Amino acid sequence: MPDYYSEPFLCLASVTHKSALIAWGAFYFRVQDSNDGFKLVKDSDLKHVHPPRCDTIGASSTSYGPARIEVFDAAGALVASRQTQDDVNHCWLIGLAPDTEYTYRVIVNGEEWAEGPRRNWEKTPHGMGLGPKLRAYVNRFRTHPDPLEPAPQPFTFAVIGDFGVGIRKDRGGQRRIAEVLDRAVDEHHIRFVLTTGDNIYRSGGFLGIIGGDTGDQDDDWYFTYHQPYRYIINRVPVYPSIGNHDADETESKDDRAQVIDNFYVNERIAGEEAAGRASTEPGLFYRFRFGSTLECICIDTSKEPDHFHGRLFNHDKHQEFLKAALPDLQGAAPTMWRIPFGHHPPFCAGPQHRNTDGMEPLIDQFERAGVRLVLSGHEHNFQHAHHNLVNYIVTGGAGKLREGRPSGDRFRDAHTVSWAAAYHFLLVTIDGTRATIRPIGAGDGGTLADVERSLTADAETRTREPIVVML
Repeated sequence: MPDYYSEPFLCLASVTHKSALIAWGAFYFRVQDSNDGFKLVKDSDLKHVHPPRCDTIGASSTSYGPARIEVFDAAGALVASRQTQDDVNHCWLIGLAPDTEYTYRVIVNGEEWAEGPRRNWEKTPHGMGLGPKLRAYVNRFRTHPDPLEPAPQPFTFAVIGDFGVGIRKDRGGQRRIAEVLDRAVDEHHIRFVLTTGDNIYRSGGFLGIIGGDTGDQDDDWYFTYHQPYRYIINRVPVYPSIGNHDADETESKDDRAQVIDNFYVNERIAGEEAAGRASTEPGLFYRFRFGSTLECICIDTSKEPDHFHGRLFNHDKHQEFLKAALPDLQGAAPTMWRIPFGHHPPFCAGPQHRNTDGMEPLIDQFERAGVRLVLSGHEHNFQHAHHNLVNYIVTGGAGKLREGRPSGDRFRDAHTVSWAAAYHFLLVTIDGTRATIRPIGAGDGGTLADVERSLTADAETRTREPIVVML
């Protein structure tokens, strides 16, 4: 019988001002040769793993056994503990204090899960594979501020888009950007991460069409999400939106169910739909507050399978959610930051995609609600547009890159202020009525480097200055 190796993972799936959702799982590898060559076991082959399994990670994964989750305060005192039965691999811990730092550990079958240095997918003397055990998890997190109280400021969050290409081979930008984002979590005390969609792409097989990864199996998510961001997602919550490659709008298979599963979406928004803070089936719409200072609003811009309503935000079911999330201020000045995020950009200069059709109703709602910043992906570069007091940011370069330059007419039609063809993610810092947006790339030695942008008013003028948005 072949030998198998199990690599455990941890995930801080969600955080509120008084609770945390902690999850765990693992991926299995077949030991191929005496040089410690490893091959990821696909879901269809898990029946050969002992004990036999059919899945490995996510909200619906088969239990690894009874578990106990413990949360400790800064002094090391136990403040919350919960026991699970042999049924799930995730657990909510309640009774925490707002805006407070904690550490945690997960004990499964009497042993601490993912304790000690871990093996990561990296360059080895024999090519890409599992490297030696070097880096251990630091299981630390901070709860959100009380949603009824102003958030301590300044605070910073990150945004990644169009990232899920995978790191199986040492090429492309996802690995480099993930490594820089990992560093930024510590250097800038990032509180959470938003995604602008395309969390996973179909890849491999003949012409990328027949066979290969689909995104609808657990093993597809090792290289595209859990490994690249493993030392981020164990301490910072990630809030996803749906892209065209996450749905069957572009791919031959719909990966939406796996997005919901791997981001623990149903567990996070249970009860939120009744409270008007979420709207699903069809689509994924939700909002969350970071203190009373900021509300982030996830808008599903993908298309319905039957295209009856066009894009999902036009569906009758979601109208009440959008009205509540984007209230008409009737000309009054906004008193809090409302930041919508989704995949398809209202304004886009290209070079491949243009302004998204059918966005006019949403654009009108943004303006009436006093929105000052909208975050999107889809085009694999960075763009900043400004129209009727609203700043529209395209950030779709965390894994794929489109290097062509849009034409001048497209810049004009998209109200573009600046753009850059560069792998990047965003750092967004809120400080009172001021938001600072920095597109960040990978500098020498994996340092954080501000992306140089071209100002479209003058093709010869470039800047690395942050973008400042006022409420």
